[in-house]
Amino acid sequence: MSASSGESAGRPSSELVKGLGLFDSTMIVVGSMIGSGIFIVSADIAHQVQSPGLLLVVWLASGLITLIGALCFGELAAAMPHAGGQYVYLRESCGPVFGFLYGWTMLLVIETATIAAVAIAFAKFSGVLAPWFSATAWIWEIGKFGPWNLWFGQLGPYDVGLNHQNLLAILSIVLLTWINTRGLRMGKIVQNIFTVAKTLSLAGVALLGLLFSTLAARNANFTGFWRNAGWSTMHAYPPDHATWMIGTLTLVGVAMVGSLFAMDAWNSVTFTAAEVKNPGRNLPLSLALGTAIVVLLYTLANVAYLRVLPLSGDPAATAALSRGIEFAAEGRVATAMTQVIFGPAGAILMAIAILVSTFGCNNGLILAGARIYYAMAKDGLFFRSVGTVNKHHVPAVALVAQCIWASVLCLSGTYGQLLDFLIFAQLLFYILTLGGLFILRARHPHLERPYRAFGYPILPILYILMAGFLEIQLLRYKPQYTWPGLIIVLLGLPVYLLWKLAGKSPSS
Repeated sequence: MSASSGESAGRPSSELVKGLGLFDSTMIVVGSMIGSGIFIVSADIAHQVQSPGLLLVVWLASGLITLIGALCFGELAAAMPHAGGQYVYLRESCGPVFGFLYGWTMLLVIETATIAAVAIAFAKFSGVLAPWFSATAWIWEIGKFGPWNLWFGQLGPYDVGLNHQNLLAILSIVLLTWINTRGLRMGKIVQNIFTVAKTLSLAGVALLGLLFSTLAARNANFTGFWRNAGWSTMHAYPPDHATWMIGTLTLVGVAMVGSLFAMDAWNSVTFTAAEVKNPGRNLPLSLALGTAIVVLLYTLANVAYLRVLPLSGDPAATAALSRGIEFAAEGRVATAMTQVIFGPAGAILMAIAILVSTFGCNNGLILAGARIYYAMAKDGLFFRSVGTVNKHHVPAVALVAQCIWASVLCLSGTYGQLLDFLIFAQLLFYILTLGGLFILRARHPHLERPYRAFGYPILPILYILMAGFLEIQLLRYKPQYTWPGLIIVLLGLPVYLLWKLAGKSPSS
């Protein structure tokens, strides 16, 4: 193992307090995964695949790849239970530069843009209860920037400034950041309460679909369930302005962007590994249990959607049943489902459920994400102050830095497109990390491993092949999702070199 960092994140830190048990760790996994995506992205997936069967295949395939990743990460987490999690695994297996690039991308896009987007979703659904929280009610409108046409596609336009909606989003980020600066116990209490509440809410969505199915949905979805799903079937893509004809397997791959985003952040608990009790047992278990719970709930939620709403519909219709899953108003599939069952009150019920879900999700993201930058600072790869803790034994400076940048992204009007970029970058780092599992097995065969990855080496290889296939398809058919993400990652290289030249990085 690397000994380059002295008091680095690669070694246990006496500054952080071990205050997370198995239940707490599992709630971080579940709570960070369940945000707003499951309630929304099925509309876009349905629009792309045009098949009830393929809709479920997309979610099941995303669940399979996510679960394999979690089972493999369990070995790394148990062997290296240090603050920073995946950052540490990449640093130890692939070298400091890869660890830095991961941390750089997490700070610039992956973690902070996710926090911003979840906060905006929280504010948007608050608008259902209080219309004052509107994106068109400007307090300070800086202006509209773009669009810019580049070789990979169009960027923008971006409406930059402060409005009522992103003001609430920023305030929610500030509040959750403040709560987490008050100590790990405060953060985990909020996480546990909101995660239990939203898990029950999502289970309730699944149960409603079983109890209140509609004849229109059953006839439309379960007659010809596998339509447009043949191995040799060719599909026009993109669906609204076809440029290519692609096979069913490729279609499933490109449609997985939304479902993978909805299932992401399962690795958040690894960032807090230094604060987990009995990490050799609890980290692998929390990763496996938490991911399995969410995959099951997501699958059941989509079955519920298919039992209440037809997959296809009329985009000009006003009734939720007539619009179907594909054209649910603003993509709010879960809201459309509850409206069909409960009438107008359904929209309010679902808005409350999503408020609970997004608030709890952001607490987990904020709590865990700051530990990455704390770990980088301990290695001399970020400002020294970020690697300190406050009197409550939490990395308060890292939390504040994360809060500031996430808030800027809320103002920028770019967070939505940044989220499009992140799946490619995130999958790239997952591939490197699972590749690192093989490197560490070979380089450090005697490293204590309280848990060994289930299905090794077959499952890690399967993950790398599946994720590699997805990356290739995204490069081919969604260049607007891939090139910006790759550019953001590569921009970290000169930053890393400048940091080393400035003498702020330890010799490697």
